[in-house]
Order: sequence, then structure tokens, then C-alpha cells
Amino acid sequence: MSDDVQAERIEQLIGALRDDNEALRDHAIASLSQVGEDAVGPLIGLMADEDVLIREAATSAVVRIGLSVVDPLIEALKDDEWAIREQAASGLGKLKDPRGVGPLVNALKDKDGAVRTAAVWALERVGDARAVPGLVEALTDNTVREDVARVLKKIGDARAVDALIDGLLGNNWMVRRHAAEALGKIGDARGVGPLIESLKDEDWLVRRNAAESLARLGAKQAIAPLLPLLEDENTMVQETVEGVLASLGWNAKP
Repeated sequence: MSDDVQAERIEQLIGALRDDNEALRDHAIASLSQVGEDAVGPLIGLMADEDVLIREAATSAVVRIGLSVVDPLIEALKDDEWAIREQAASGLGKLKDPRGVGPLVNALKDKDGAVRTAAVWALERVGDARAVPGLVEALTDNTVREDVARVLKKIGDARAVDALIDGLLGNNWMVRRHAAEALGKIGDARGVGPLIESLKDEDWLVRRNAAESLARLGAKQAIAPLLPLLEDENTMVQETVEGVLASLGWNAKP
């Protein structure tokens, strides 16, 4: 196929991505992925379209081309258009290639919140512990800190302990929920004291997660602070604490 014919085919397929017919759009995505690297440039350009469905369709087509698009997507993270940077981050997350970790960590400092959010999501998909220092730093970002706490919980790296403790004792209830769970998963004894303190948290799920984490840590010193939660206002907390106390070796007096 000549270059002119190939270019015309790519143009027609990209035009089909704008069609209202979902089946036709899906066919265009599949066909563009088969075209391969010749379609990457035009597709990346389409990631700036004002229609989010078209942007996402372009990303899907790029991702289906395969790992050869990793470098172009990394380059696209530097584009002037925020939407291209956002979709590039999303694409790198879907590809799960470790080459994207460093550039995605850099994208955590992007000026646009949507790009930062996409970068966090992508790093969660990749699941590489090399992202932990950058994610820890991003815990101070009000736009993404809840998602960052969730990702740090999933990765479970001890380098995040101090930052998670700060989050556990902070004012964001969602961050506290994730941090309370993460500290148990990581298994670092530094979390015991803050987790005991969090047994008094106003949020019931923070209290429950803290109790479960103390069980994971085998923290027998938490037995006395756990006892009042046997009469917690939330029955799920009560039930969890019963099991936690049993696991820590406490027996109720007859």
C-alpha cells in the first residue's frame, strides 16, 4: 500500500471515530490498531478532541497497537495540550509497561489536575514500587491525595509509612480510611501508636480499619483501647473488634 493510500485510509478511519454509531467506532478502533505505527501520530493528535468519547477512542486505538507506542506516549506527556497529556497517561497505565513509571511520576506534578489524576490511576495499574517516593510527595496534593492513598495501600511499601501516618492523623476521612488499612498491610510497627489513636476516629470505617490493622500487627498493647469499641455505635465495628480481640488473645470474663 502506497503512503498516500495509507494516509487516506487512516484519515477515513479517524473520521469514523467521530461517527454516532458505536459499532462503526469500534470497527475503526480495531482497524487503526491494525494499521500500526503509521496511525500513532494522527491518533495522538486526536487525543486533544473536545469530545471525551473521541479522545478515549483514540487512546484505545493507540493502546491496541501494542508496546511500540510506549515511547510516543511518553513523549506525549510533554504536549502543550492537557487532554493529550491526560490520555497519554491513561494509555501508559493500560499498557502497564515499566518504562512509563518515571514519566508518570513526573506527571504527578503536572499543572493540570486531570493529568495528575490520570497519572495516579496509571501508576496504580502499573503497580511498580519505584513510584512510591513520588506518590508519597503527591499525598500533599488536595486534588489526588485520596487516590494516592489508595495506590500506596495497594503497593504496600514501607517507604510510605511516615506519610501514611500523617494521612491517618489528618483531616481527610477518605485518606484516613486508606491509611488505616495500608499501615496494617505494610506491617511496620511504627503504625501501632497512630492506629491505636485512630480507634477514636469519628469515621466508623477508620475505626474498623484501624482495628483490623492492629490485629495484623499483632499489637497486644491495643487490647485495652479496643475494648470500648465492643459497644461502638456501629455494629460492623463491634463485630470486627470482637474478632480482633480474639486474635490478640483476649478472652471475655464469664
